[in-house]
Amino acid sequence: MASSLAATGRNLARKAIAIQCLTACVLGLMVAILMGGESGLSVFVGGVVSILPNTVFALLAFRYAGASHNQQVVRSFSQGSKFKLALTIFLFVAAFQWPELQVLPMFGGFIATTISQWFALIKATH
Repeated sequence: MASSLAATGRNLARKAIAIQCLTACVLGLMVAILMGGESGLSVFVGGVVSILPNTVFALLAFRYAGASHNQQVVRSFSQGSKFKLALTIFLFVAAFQWPELQVLPMFGGFIATTISQWFALIKATH
């Protein structure tokens, strides 16, 4: 049962990350067509800033399962959350080093990709 809970969590995370990837690609392409390549790339960069930390969190959070690994589960979630925040900050700082970056489209891509994850998780659990 414990391993099935971890497997369920991993499957939910995979679905949410897949939806995020689809959202970032489609939205980036649409914006590139409508507003130009730099805007579209900025949207995509914002999506990547959302996707990568969530992927790392999922990998860390769902490493362990079961009552015998209770402390490891708690520790991995805690470490995953901390690493996710640090990686998000690092990726934003790195993105701002790019001179052609358009800030509003990037934040729009980040927000849209993050929200798409929430909707994917809500839909998958109901």
